[in-house]
Amino acid sequence: MPYRAAVITCSDRAAADVYEDRSGPVLRDGLAALGFEVDAPVVLPDDAALIAAAIADAADSGARVVLTTGGTGVSPRDVTVEATRPLLAYELPGIAEAVRATGAAKTPLASLSRGLAGVIDRGGARAFVFNAPGSRGGARDALAVLSPLLVHIVEQMDGADHDLNRPASV
Repeated sequence: MPYRAAVITCSDRAAADVYEDRSGPVLRDGLAALGFEVDAPVVLPDDAALIAAAIADAADSGARVVLTTGGTGVSPRDVTVEATRPLLAYELPGIAEAVRATGAAKTPLASLSRGLAGVIDRGGARAFVFNAPGSRGGARDALAVLSPLLVHIVEQMDGADHDLNRPASV
């Protein structure tokens, strides 16, 4: 049975239909290509309470991977990091650093992302959460780093051994 994943787009303008969500579908398609069962992105305004509730709901509904996009920068409305941090049982800072480094090789703006990576534990329902930047390029950079890791992360959350040399299945 494939693992479930969820994508949450955090953007006032996309939520108000001022413009189309373009980074959420990049993440959804990337997860689907990896074999994850994933629905269309949930699009929310930049509201910390709504974002936190959506992340928690995704994990409670069985998502093992929850990717957010948007709200990781330095504008006053960028609150995705603040919504995510209190939910995390622990952070995986190396993943967020790797995504920033991948993006910084293309644009110095990638260094402005404050996105987090970590694991939430909802009473035994554990999920990996990552805050991707809100651009298509940032979403692609996130997938470049996350793609070889996601199945392994889920397996590790379930107590599997550390063997990246064996084929993983979703």
